[in-house]
Amino acid sequence: MIRGVSVGVFGASTDFENSLIIGSALVVLSVITSKASSRLGIPALLLFLLVGVGAGVHGLGGLEITSYALTQKLGTLALIFILFSGGLGTQLSSVRPVLMSGIILSTMGVLIATALIGIFAQWILNFSLLEGLLLGATIASTDVAAVFSVLRSKKVGLKDGLAPLLELESALNDPMAVFLGVTLIALVEGQEASILGVVPLFFLQMILGSLMGWGSGNAAVLVFDWVKLEFEGLYSVLSLGWVVLTYAATQSLGGSGFLAVYIAGIRLGNSQILHLKSLNNFHEGMAWLGQIGMFLSMGLIINPTGLWAIAPLGIALSAFLVFVARPASVFLCLPFSRFSIQEKLMLSWGGLRGAVPIILASYVLATQIPKAAEIFNLVFFVTFFSVFLQGTLLPRVGQWLHLEVPLVEKFHFPIQFTPSRNLKSKLIEVSVPQGAVASGKTLSDLNFPKDVVVVLIQRGDQVIVPRGDTLLMAGDTVLTWVESRSAEEVTQLLRDMSFASGER
Repeated sequence: MIRGVSVGVFGASTDFENSLIIGSALVVLSVITSKASSRLGIPALLLFLLVGVGAGVHGLGGLEITSYALTQKLGTLALIFILFSGGLGTQLSSVRPVLMSGIILSTMGVLIATALIGIFAQWILNFSLLEGLLLGATIASTDVAAVFSVLRSKKVGLKDGLAPLLELESALNDPMAVFLGVTLIALVEGQEASILGVVPLFFLQMILGSLMGWGSGNAAVLVFDWVKLEFEGLYSVLSLGWVVLTYAATQSLGGSGFLAVYIAGIRLGNSQILHLKSLNNFHEGMAWLGQIGMFLSMGLIINPTGLWAIAPLGIALSAFLVFVARPASVFLCLPFSRFSIQEKLMLSWGGLRGAVPIILASYVLATQIPKAAEIFNLVFFVTFFSVFLQGTLLPRVGQWLHLEVPLVEKFHFPIQFTPSRNLKSKLIEVSVPQGAVASGKTLSDLNFPKDVVVVLIQRGDQVIVPRGDTLLMAGDTVLTWVESRSAEEVTQLLRDMSFASGER
């Protein structure tokens, strides 16, 4: 897949070994480079992209990706783990109030952005309408990992349910964008299709994907509760196989495998299985590996000297997406919601493009479409422009709109606990979100179940030994000892956002 300078030991080097050396070295360099992102004030994803460009055939490294088809397959695998990790980290109590808004934004929002970009590409870029729509579908999907990586690097969060909505939208719009992209690729290549055939196929994919994902998630909970493995690391291996099996089985039945793995991740992440914390850590690492791989791949494929010819068009397209297409899709999809104009502007600016457009661009590049290379170059411009401009200014825009809140970093309590099947109780950590009902109340006001003991409360860099009159605040992390049957009730009690009057 990666071709470069041959480096061998005693003449015994193979292309496989060279690819391993080069690929692993680039990953190590990318991870180390990411440490500088906060100091430089630019997103880590942009550094991954620049590492790829520097190592590419037109950069200092002289490396070249020779198989676009393999890049596409690896991109699909990366997206599987990105979505599953996103599902594992999604709290149902957080996304419930914004569920309908997320569904509308992830479907109608993608359609609106695709249509607007398609028209723009036809008028300004000299594309045919189908080619323009394909370009639109490729860059219409947002990337929540890009948003949160920027916010975490700046230690900034978003208030009023904006973060859960961005998270939900970004996960749900990926299957939509993939469906549109694959359908439009077929149409551009001359395959026959009709609206009457495409629309039922879309609903079939989404319904099957949802059912398969929920079924797989429930089955995974049962299996993880039932199986008794001698080594904790094997649970991560089991989940790895389960995720790929869920995707492949759903795809083979005609459903959306991407939607299935996301929903399966939500179901598993909101269960009370043992080793859930270690599974979260493992799949978060897999998701980061997928993102690093895709940004490196784009950097290796791109020809910087060839970009100058389309630079004005690429910048114009990027500006149109950021300042016209994205805001239009947000405001048209949420006209009667409870989100204020400031919040809608924040949602518009928070629609960063990341790994998903790169993956979809690799789908296009693996075809024989005449404008495939041009589409890929334009996607590069959009991704670079989005991550650099939107990502760099995201915390500042949040401040301007008065929607930012301090982001509390993950705190490691001075207590370690290894779960056991023989215990009916366990330690759980629950963070109190901004605007939760529990914020501003004392522990005695919350009416915890009788089998619950609040052990410690973390606030900033402090650890508080709780008493009945201890006041909870937004951002607190509460460590509780609970009976397993009460864990979900305690989590809901501390994270309840029902003050927001339901769907916003």
